[in-house]
Amino acid sequence: MNALQEEEVKAYQKDGYIIVRNLFTIEEINLLGQTARADNEMDQASTKRDDGEGNAVRLALWNHPGDGIYGMFARSKRLVDRVEQLLDDEAYHYHSKMVLKDAKVGGAWAWHQDYGYWYQNGVLTPNLCSVMIAVDQATVENGCMQVIKGSHKLGRVNHVLSGDQAGADMERVEEAKKRLDLVHVTMDPGDALFFHSNTLHASDANESDHPRWAMICCYNAASNDPYKDSHHPRYTKLEKVEDERILAVGRDHANRSQTEFADLHREDTSAKSLTENQNS
Repeated sequence: MNALQEEEVKAYQKDGYIIVRNLFTIEEINLLGQTARADNEMDQASTKRDDGEGNAVRLALWNHPGDGIYGMFARSKRLVDRVEQLLDDEAYHYHSKMVLKDAKVGGAWAWHQDYGYWYQNGVLTPNLCSVMIAVDQATVENGCMQVIKGSHKLGRVNHVLSGDQAGADMERVEEAKKRLDLVHVTMDPGDALFFHSNTLHASDANESDHPRWAMICCYNAASNDPYKDSHHPRYTKLEKVEDERILAVGRDHANRSQTEFADLHREDTSAKSLTENQNS
């Protein structure tokens, strides 16, 4: 069943996040992890974001979900149907990214709201939802995500640049932490964290011997279509796929040497060129 329970929806509305345990099977997650770690194009195209403390977080980002295993996760009814419940609207793919927080060297993420960034892209309301899928186990030691429970009700907080990252106004963050609970979101592979675009979240550096990779799929409500073009797409119909496509595509991809990220990069480049031609 691809529906959230009523109490899960209410918890999301109250707290700004929910965790769905075991949303994906171990085989599905293993195929995702194997593909990502063997994806040389993703490794080479990943960017580093300095955390202001001399450490760097690596991430690889793409706008269009594609037909490979990354796309099967992002387009799966298991995921998208739940997102649409939380948005109370049709969802479209805003972008996805792989966070590559490696052992000993993975830096921290400053406290921020996703809408603190996306507001600048012409998105009028914060009716967006992100889903973090744990590829590796996420623990306090390896820098799991932290959220401030109920902080989505604060509205959009001002963000300022720290290192290579834009972080939320720390005066407000510290006051929020005095009144609201800070939660360390520990996860096992296959667990999924659904969180509101105004939920304050952060993560510490990974000082453990274990990597913490995660895939984050971000969705916007169709009715929240941005009023201007940006580096993330405006409304684009999302073609959902049946859940079993994850294993079918993942197993097939495991037998091929072609990297998936290269295909995604070409698709993003083609889409960007099309937009530029339309606007010229």
